[in-house]
Amino acid sequence: MEVYDKVRKLSEVHGNPCTSKITYGTAGFRAKADTLDHVFFRMGLLSVLRSKLKGATIGLMTTASHNPECDNGVKLVDPMGEMLEESWEPLATKLANATNDELVDVLQEIVSSQKIDMTAQASVFAGKDTRPSSEALGNAARDGVMALEAHFTDFGLLTTPQLHYMVVCKNTHGKYGEATQSGYYKKLSEAFNKIVAENGCTGDLIVDCANGVGAPKLKELAKLVSSNLKIHVVNDGTAGKLNEGCGADFVKIQQRAPNGMELGANKRCASYDGDADRLIYFTLNEKEQFVMLDGDKIAALIASIFKDLLKEAGIELEVGVVQTAYANGSSTNYLRGTLLIPVSCTKTGVKHLHHRAKDFDIGVYFEANGHGTVILKPEAEEKIRESAGKVEGVKQSCVSTLLAYIDMINQCVGDAMSDMLVVEAILSTKKWSIQDWATMYTELPNRQLKVKVADRSIFKTVNAERQLTSPVGLQEEIDSVVSKYNNGRSFVRPSGTEDVVRVYAESDTQEHADGLAKEVESLVKKFSK
Repeated sequence: MEVYDKVRKLSEVHGNPCTSKITYGTAGFRAKADTLDHVFFRMGLLSVLRSKLKGATIGLMTTASHNPECDNGVKLVDPMGEMLEESWEPLATKLANATNDELVDVLQEIVSSQKIDMTAQASVFAGKDTRPSSEALGNAARDGVMALEAHFTDFGLLTTPQLHYMVVCKNTHGKYGEATQSGYYKKLSEAFNKIVAENGCTGDLIVDCANGVGAPKLKELAKLVSSNLKIHVVNDGTAGKLNEGCGADFVKIQQRAPNGMELGANKRCASYDGDADRLIYFTLNEKEQFVMLDGDKIAALIASIFKDLLKEAGIELEVGVVQTAYANGSSTNYLRGTLLIPVSCTKTGVKHLHHRAKDFDIGVYFEANGHGTVILKPEAEEKIRESAGKVEGVKQSCVSTLLAYIDMINQCVGDAMSDMLVVEAILSTKKWSIQDWATMYTELPNRQLKVKVADRSIFKTVNAERQLTSPVGLQEEIDSVVSKYNNGRSFVRPSGTEDVVRVYAESDTQEHADGLAKEVESLVKKFSK
């Protein structure tokens, strides 16, 4: 049977109902799970074409991250563990929305325009989260891969960062690590245990896993670090729904502890999101007030340890931090003014931060929501490794510690488990409590709101999404409102994944931040009518 005949036959099973259009964005495709069968089948097809073009294994992840359990989504992972190349996003969108009759024609257009050799071998790695819909949708993607006669490896339940890790390990022929879950746990845990062996970790860590796939995976990792760090997993999926009243997104927006967790003064607590690529820390202070340590605080902590270790090792490399408009103003001022570390601002979306982070020798990027990692230029990493044999004493110890941190970091993508171990190792090294970390700098009180609007597409932004150009006149009114508040700052941007507009506001007090957010929310509603 001709290969495209197989596609036609299986597309009848996974037909496009043509009820709505869907767009591939930073988070891939996301929608209600019961509308996605044909999309998954087609992304199986597209992953094979991408694999043939690149001559490498491509990843296909079934997840909707922090979205409600009723949703699902699919994203492709490029050969070096990156997100799908941006130029292929329109191709994914066109293929997903093609009618059944158009499907093979669109496939052939992609093959022709990208000059793909259809006789080349192809390989796809797949993983899925714990949503009830993930099994069936993952099978639809498998049908797409098999229709084009490619090799398909299904890892079953994985965190999203683990799939990214598997892909880059496979395509570097083991140089980055072993393309197995046990290899992933071994690499991270050995690096962690090496750093904290001297001091250990003070106090246990309680982790909210959002009732998601991070729970069983963290339990496996926890066994390997238990001699140095005791981890207690809550919201592990045995009760409660995925991301409902829990998870990193809930904690960040609500600024309170998730359901199922009791806080205590100075207790270290953390939250993952549904697919474990975001990490947020939090605690209570001595006054029983909630204290959140988000992506900004994590970035500052990591950037500080890299700068300190490089200085002590006598290695000259530039450490830089990449943020978005959601970064707290105090964090930016602290990085630039106190740590003397350069800071760059990009549009929201980790693909933008990841790309900008490559401009630095060592780029630390985090969105305020807790999604981020560290990227080293190959020549920077090589410089550190080469110095290991050229220095002695304290300098040698610093180089050894730097190399352990490099092994502990998942450079492909934000990884809650990896980032968590890095944070714990730094706190151990500095002999800091979570309150010591919290007082690195004092955040400006802030508030985020979601505003439902009839058409989010009318909201257009510039200047790394910090200013609006449309609707006309709205930015001027926002500026006028902001001017009334001490240390006031606010911006509005359309969500990339939901039918809402997001409002961010910060000021000198929580009351003022809340008031500013409410005023801007009213303006958004006024201009969206």
